[in-house]
Amino acid sequence: MRPRHMLRLCFSMLTLTLLFWLRVLIAQDRLSPAAQNSSLRGYSRISPHRKTTFLDVHCSHCAVVSSSGQMLGAGAGDEIDRTGCVIRMNNAPTRGYEKDVGKRTTMRVVSHTSVPLLVENEQYYFKQSANTTYVFWGPKRNMRQDGEGIIFNVLLKLAVKYRKSNMYVVTESKIKYCDSVFQNETGKNRMKTGAFLSTGFFTMILAMEMCDRITVYGMIDDKYCSRANHSDVPYHYYEQKRLSECRMYKYHESTQRGGHRFITEKAIYAKWATQHNIQFKHPTWKL
Repeated sequence: MRPRHMLRLCFSMLTLTLLFWLRVLIAQDRLSPAAQNSSLRGYSRISPHRKTTFLDVHCSHCAVVSSSGQMLGAGAGDEIDRTGCVIRMNNAPTRGYEKDVGKRTTMRVVSHTSVPLLVENEQYYFKQSANTTYVFWGPKRNMRQDGEGIIFNVLLKLAVKYRKSNMYVVTESKIKYCDSVFQNETGKNRMKTGAFLSTGFFTMILAMEMCDRITVYGMIDDKYCSRANHSDVPYHYYEQKRLSECRMYKYHESTQRGGHRFITEKAIYAKWATQHNIQFKHPTWKL
């Protein structure tokens, strides 16, 4: 065989080899979507066997349903249920409110302070709603996994009892990441200002990581409570005899210790909506 032909043959074989391995790598990417989205490694499954597994979910369109009294009379239930993934917060119920908030729940983002409320009705949340994925967040002292985390211990017992449940915890590194996001957006250190991030903040972070498009229902903007003609609605649609939403927001915004900066967070979401595919309904935001 002539040297020129030999060179062409070697080149062809090398090209075929490279194409083969390229196809292998592409196939591996398709089979492992979680590896493509490293941000979801901030959510670790609560496993009785202590096996490390990270959240692996992707939705083209998500409905984030607020617990606000704004949802009363919204009539958005059917629209919400038609959305690919429905994300709710804490223990917000659907039964009795289906017309306004829908009945499907794909995922719940739950604060450590709301875990006892879920335990009160554990048969519903962890057995009847076995298809729901739960993401729990909380400070290290409550969520540590060395046997000293009070809330994590409760969740671990539930994971043992309800083997089919899908329960994840926001990792310590992810909590720190969310703190850094808040500081980058506001210029203020969350801990030094005596504030706690809200469940809504963790929910919006997660939604942007797992959803291509987000529709947020029942969330007011940062200027809403300062408008003279704003509606007076309960803080939670399912606790109608409690404090009004705006009174709660104003209290938390100004308290020196232990408050959520709800109004500041809403200003951050407005900024994110200009950078991501996010829209707000009931009420509609003018971005």
